[in-house]
Amino acid sequence: MAVEDKHISYRIYLVAFAIFLMAIAIAVKLTNIQWVEGDYYRKLAKERTVRNFVIPANKGNVYSADGSLLATSIPNYEIRFDAVTPKAESFEKNVKTLSDSLASVLGKPSSYFQNELRKARANKNRYYLIARNLSYTEYFKIKGFPLFNLGSNKGGIIIEQETVRKHPIGKIAERTIGYERSNSNGTSDGKGIEWAYRKYLNGKDGNILKQKIAKGQWKPLRDINEVDPQDGYDVISTIDVFIQDIAHHALLKQLEDYQADHGCVVVMETSTGHVKAISNLGRATDGTYFETTNYAVAESHEPGSTYKLADLMALLEDKKVDTSAVYDSNGGVVVYSGRKVRDSHVGGYGKISLARGFELSSNTVMVQAVYNNYKKEPSKFVNHLNNFGLNRPLGLSIKGEGRPYVPQPSDKHWSNISLPWMAFGYGVSITPMQTLAFYNAVANNGEMVKPQFVSEIKEWNKTIKKYDKEVLNPKICSQGTILKLKAILLNVVKKGTASKLYSKDFSMAGKTGTAAVNYAKDGGSGKYYASSFVGYFPADHPKYSCIVVVHKPSTVNNNYYGADVAGPVFKRIAQKIFTDAPSTNKIKNLNRKIPKQENNYDSYFVKSQVKSPSIPNVKGMSGMDALALLENLGLKVKVTGIGKVKKQSLQAGQNIVKNTTILLELS
Repeated sequence: MAVEDKHISYRIYLVAFAIFLMAIAIAVKLTNIQWVEGDYYRKLAKERTVRNFVIPANKGNVYSADGSLLATSIPNYEIRFDAVTPKAESFEKNVKTLSDSLASVLGKPSSYFQNELRKARANKNRYYLIARNLSYTEYFKIKGFPLFNLGSNKGGIIIEQETVRKHPIGKIAERTIGYERSNSNGTSDGKGIEWAYRKYLNGKDGNILKQKIAKGQWKPLRDINEVDPQDGYDVISTIDVFIQDIAHHALLKQLEDYQADHGCVVVMETSTGHVKAISNLGRATDGTYFETTNYAVAESHEPGSTYKLADLMALLEDKKVDTSAVYDSNGGVVVYSGRKVRDSHVGGYGKISLARGFELSSNTVMVQAVYNNYKKEPSKFVNHLNNFGLNRPLGLSIKGEGRPYVPQPSDKHWSNISLPWMAFGYGVSITPMQTLAFYNAVANNGEMVKPQFVSEIKEWNKTIKKYDKEVLNPKICSQGTILKLKAILLNVVKKGTASKLYSKDFSMAGKTGTAAVNYAKDGGSGKYYASSFVGYFPADHPKYSCIVVVHKPSTVNNNYYGADVAGPVFKRIAQKIFTDAPSTNKIKNLNRKIPKQENNYDSYFVKSQVKSPSIPNVKGMSGMDALALLENLGLKVKVTGIGKVKKQSLQAGQNIVKNTTILLELS
């Protein structure tokens, strides 16, 4: 018995010793966690319960040259309720009045909200949804309701904010205004002005601390941000809303009339290169038109007869021939290496001068003039094209510019027909914007300027960066050549291929073009016509240059030529700019004219003056829109009521003083 007791004692000692060792190990581990690895675990615990969330900065606005809003950021709010946070006494005291208040704004019975709030309280719901997609006016009102006015720590209100980008004038010029978007892989991309000038527009993000609550949800720790976001700068574009409206609808009408596939139009200020209007419309499957691709900037293709201006410029610069030189159109057909070059007019034009051949867009005359004078030294002709800048991009600020192509005699693809084919706009490639810049140089007395979409970057009324005129070539050719070219371009409209456009009351100059464009579709091949007109107006003192290109117009009535399809658009734009000039500073309601598929934002925005800002008239606008507009102008806004603006404390037309408070009374 003693031996057995002894064995039991040993086992007890052994167990006690093991427990002792375990206690020491636990103590060592606790000490290690507390003192050696304490900082690491404390940091880990904090990261898992408290986290910094990014508050995106408000993007700057994009304005037109006349001060109209083209793109702006509108805040959207979501309100949730942490039903655990309020004390029982506060909850019971305020739940009825809170429910009544919510019912007045959100359109549901007070009993509904009271039941939902009590249910959230009973279920310890810390993220109950009150409402989403609220305007600033609605958010501000709800934030002041009983219980919620105690803040997030005592009242349980949780506020989530996001900003959405809106285009107040609708779809007009949408592709050029552009966008910036975030991709699922964390990268971002975009188009147009929004993307090209994002470093100015985007500002600097802020951050806010949030604490993890039930079901992986987060709520702000405090009512204030850790770091406030800094708003982006405003971008002042060169677009003129009045001219843009004219160009858009002139192009749209012609595309619809001719059931064309797509088209573009650009209006540019001759002396500065400022793009005053740009419209790019493609046809949808339902037959409507909308902005899909920036054809004017991106689409490089064979231009056809508009390229003949380069022929004439090179010939005159080299003094190879004069405009009075006579050529035989040979019945409308000439042959090179077994390939025929034809005139559009059956039978040709007989014997005519080089100038007349250009005015009538005779392929046979222009090809003979180029081939006969440069066949022994084609590089001399091609070097002219290169010096004119026709072989390289313009270097536009917005991405996606198409690359032009000019065959070089040193290329392996150069052949016996390369030179004659170039003379009437085939075998080469160029974008509408590049063609326009070339013609604009003639209108601008030889100075080639770079097309610009933005004139300056501003912070309120302070200029951060100004974009001056950029000269690509101070003198594209001699003044003598310029004067001859201007006279011939004027005659194209007076008595040439564009004579249908002639008006004795308004002078225009330019060139028609009709190109058979090769394309591959669904594994096959074929061609369609691209009709174009490029020129400037008024002809004697050019203020604007303009190009119109319409792809794949209907050929049913055989009137797919540039003079019939693109020319009338040019004339309509030119005449409307100078005969329908606006006499008011308010923007027309452009969406009134836009087809249904083009309306994406039907709020009416009143124009703000960038150079000399004044208080706009916001009566009748929705509270959200008025608030966004006035805050974008640097005013502090206080709102009472809900709905549309009934009264404003500062009268329209007064000069704006930054940070002045304006009171809006809503109905």
